[in-house]
Amino acid sequence: MKQHLRTALTTISALAACTLSSLGWAANPLVSDIYTADPAALVDRGRVYLYVGRDEAKPSDTDYVMHEWRVYSSCDMVNWRTDGVPLTALSFKWAKGRAWASDVVKREINGKTRYFFYATVEHASIPGLSIGVAVSDSPTGPFVDARGSALVSNDMTRQTDIHWDDIDPGVFIDDDGQAYMYWGNTVLKYVRLKPNMTEFDGPIEVLSLDRFTEAPYLHKRQVQGKPRYYLSYSQNFPEETVYLSGPTATGPWSAKPELIMEKNAVVKTIHQAIIEFNGRSYIFYHNDKLPGGGEFRRSVAVEELHYRDDGSILPVPQTAEGPRPNPVAGCAKPDA
Repeated sequence: MKQHLRTALTTISALAACTLSSLGWAANPLVSDIYTADPAALVDRGRVYLYVGRDEAKPSDTDYVMHEWRVYSSCDMVNWRTDGVPLTALSFKWAKGRAWASDVVKREINGKTRYFFYATVEHASIPGLSIGVAVSDSPTGPFVDARGSALVSNDMTRQTDIHWDDIDPGVFIDDDGQAYMYWGNTVLKYVRLKPNMTEFDGPIEVLSLDRFTEAPYLHKRQVQGKPRYYLSYSQNFPEETVYLSGPTATGPWSAKPELIMEKNAVVKTIHQAIIEFNGRSYIFYHNDKLPGGGEFRRSVAVEELHYRDDGSILPVPQTAEGPRPNPVAGCAKPDA
């Protein structure tokens, strides 16, 4: 009897694997040939573009080693196409390296579609990490420096003594056209951007949050007929992903952060990006699940995100399976 049961379970498992394979169901992590981290995502014309930093650290390294970003795209959330290297840290001539977290947004300027890549790099002449902005006519690049200088450098912010407090840009464009950039480590800062997306439109503001660590990200949706803004970020260290909500892009924010995703078992960082695509919501993050992975050799993954009727976000567990297929009409596999 036990042998028959074992055989039946083995058969069911094999059939399930065949079914997932025939569906093209992508498993987490999304990229298996290199280590990836700090996801940013953009939805554009029926595709999701996923931007990641490449972790190049050796097993013996004790710090992050990142020189470039990679971009991948999908029209069904399970089949991902590699679209190359859209930008490197040294694409900014004023930088000396270190390709840390980024964000990418799309904007129409004077009737032309432009894509803006906000990236954390190490400045060549000003101690500390800075934020640069690059621009392209395509979501896959190549991106070129839009300013010839840093948008934010460490000498512009004096709230902390650490040299990595100007990292993790998260850029949001509201329905009225006003753009905002949130960023920071240990101190959360934000600023309005001019329509050209390369200059400040006002002073740098500080949002005081207990236990804020990094990775601020803003998104918006309609809840019971009214707009609601969600400010998600990493808190504590090791990090967990939490969010506040409010009626505008600058608050006032809810008093208590709510949990979206619990901390990783191994990797101390987690770094989320949240999108809506083809009628469903998703959260990207990173962990250590690729073989050989660890603190400096991370892997990007994705899960479906769900909301309660009152607009609150349900906690999201990490899975090996990832989300179910969600193809846009006419979606083709990458090799089709």
